[in-house]
Amino acid sequence: MFTDSQLEIETSFIILSDHEKISRLADVLLNYSYAVIESEQLYTIGKEEQYLLSAGGKSQTIKTWLQASGILPSAVISCEEINKEEIDWIRPVIIKKEMNYQGIVTATARIRSLQKENRHVTTYFETLAETVNDAVTAVDRNGTVFYWNSAAEDTYHIKKEAIIGKKIGEHFDSESIQLHKILKEGNPIRGTYHRPNEHTHVLINASPVLVENEIIGGISTERDITKLIRLNQELDSNSSLYIQKEEPFSSIQSESKEVKRAVEIAQKVASAEIPVLINGEAGTGKEQLAQAIHYGGSKRSKPFLSLNCSTVPKDLIEMELFGYQKMAFDSRDTEEMEGKMEQAESGTLFIEEVDKMPPPVQEKLLYYMTNQSFARVGGEQQKKTATRLILSSTQPLGELVRKGLFNEKLYYQISIIHIEIPPLRNRKEDIPVLVSDCMKKYSEKHNKKVDKINHQALHILCAYDWPGNIKELNNVIEHSVLVSEGKNEIMLEHIPAEIVEKYKVSIREEKGNKEEDEMQRIEEVLKKTYGNKSAAATLLGISRGTLYNKIKEFGLK
Repeated sequence: MFTDSQLEIETSFIILSDHEKISRLADVLLNYSYAVIESEQLYTIGKEEQYLLSAGGKSQTIKTWLQASGILPSAVISCEEINKEEIDWIRPVIIKKEMNYQGIVTATARIRSLQKENRHVTTYFETLAETVNDAVTAVDRNGTVFYWNSAAEDTYHIKKEAIIGKKIGEHFDSESIQLHKILKEGNPIRGTYHRPNEHTHVLINASPVLVENEIIGGISTERDITKLIRLNQELDSNSSLYIQKEEPFSSIQSESKEVKRAVEIAQKVASAEIPVLINGEAGTGKEQLAQAIHYGGSKRSKPFLSLNCSTVPKDLIEMELFGYQKMAFDSRDTEEMEGKMEQAESGTLFIEEVDKMPPPVQEKLLYYMTNQSFARVGGEQQKKTATRLILSSTQPLGELVRKGLFNEKLYYQISIIHIEIPPLRNRKEDIPVLVSDCMKKYSEKHNKKVDKINHQALHILCAYDWPGNIKELNNVIEHSVLVSEGKNEIMLEHIPAEIVEKYKVSIREEKGNKEEDEMQRIEEVLKKTYGNKSAAATLLGISRGTLYNKIKEFGLK
C-alpha cells in the first residue's frame, strides 16, 4: 500500500562537508530545515538542534564537533526500503534515489504516514466488505468481533452495535462457529455448508490472519444460499413428467434408427437395477429416457428424483447428493438434512451432467457405488440405501478420462450400460412428429385449437439445426401456439424471426456458392476456347445469348 507520495519528505536541506566550520553550519540552518553532513557516515542536523552548536567554538570543524557531541549517524535508504524493520529511526533518515539525496524523513513523519496508510487500508477493507454480497465477519485472536458488515446484519438479523466488541460465541453456538476452528487450527475453510439457524443456509469461506506465522485473528465470508436451497426444493416438488407412467416408452416417438436403438436398450435394462449412463447434447431428451427407464422398471412405484450438476453450485453438490449432518455433542440438538440419495431410497436418482461433478464428489460417489453406503456432509455414520442411479453427460466421458478430467474408476462403474442419444440436427426425420406432439401439448396447456402447421413454416423448422435440440423445439412451438391468435394453424409469421432469418441466410449462402461455382466454370471454359464465345457456349451446353447474359451478370470479359 505504501507509496512515496504518502510520505512527508523534507526537501529543505543543504549538504556540507565535515571539514567546514561550525559557523558555516550555524549560518545555513538559519535558511534550511536540515544540513546533511558528509563524513565517514552521513549525519543530519536539524534547525531545532542549533542549540547543540554552542558547545563547540565557531572555528571548530564540524567533524571535531561531531566526535565530541556523540550525535549518531543517520540511516540512508531508498523509498522502496522504507518498510524494512532494521531501519534505525533514532535520527532522521535520509532518502536517496540513485546518486542523489531526495530529502529527509523524521520518525514523527513516518508515524504520520503509517497512521495514514492504516486509515487507507482500513477504509479499503471496509469498502470491499460492504461491496460484496456475502456476510463478512472479522475477529481477533480471542474471537472478539471487530467487523460485521451490512450483509451480515441482513443474514443474521443482528445489528453491528449488538455484536462488535463482543465474543462471537455470545450469539452463535460455539461448536458451529468456523472462525473458532481456524483460530485453533490455522487451516482455511472453503465452501463449507452451514445452517446457523433453522431458517438460514450459508456457504462459508474462512481464513486465519497470520503475522510471522502467528494467528492474530480470522475473517469469514458467508454466502446466504437460503433462496437457492428453497428454489431447488420447489423444483424437486414440481419436476416435469416427460412420459406416460403407464406406457413410458411409448412417449418416445422417433423415426431415427439411433433413437430406436437407444429405446430398445433402455427397455431391456429397465428392470435390471444397474446404473445407466446416457450421453447426449443438452436438450436431446436424456431425462425423458431416464424417466422411461424408471417407470418401465421394477422401481416404478418408488420416487424418481433428479440432481443437475450444472445448475447446483459446485460447493453444494455434495450436500445436495448426500445430505448434511451437524456435528453436535448433545444428541438432542442434532441438525440434519437428507440428500437426494436418501430421498430417492428404493427408487431412482437421475444425476444430470455428471461431467460437471467436482472431483472430490466423484470420489465419494465412487465409494457409494462400490459399498452402497455413504456419510452425510459433516457426519460420520455410514448410511445404506438401495437407490438406483441413472446418470447423464453432455460430453464424452471416455475422452474426459483420457485427459485426466474425470475419475476413471467411477467411469467404469457408471458406464456398464451406455446409451447415446443423437442431436436433433442428425435426425431431422423426427421433427414433423415432434412438432405435431408439441402443438397438441401446448394447445391443451393454453386452451388453444392449433392442430396444423403451414408447409413453408414446417420446411423452415426442418431446415434449422436446433442447437438447443428438443428443448429449443418445444420452446419455439409453444411460442408459435401462443402468438397464433384466432388461427388453428401455425404460419410462417408465427415462427420466431431469428429462425426464419437464419434460414434466409443459409439459402443466400447456398445460392451464392452455386453462382460462384458457375462463374468459375464459365471462366475456365472461356480460357480453354481462348475467348471464343460460340465454342464456349457449345462446351457449356447453353446458347450464345445465355452465355452473353451470364458474362454480363458476373462481370466477366
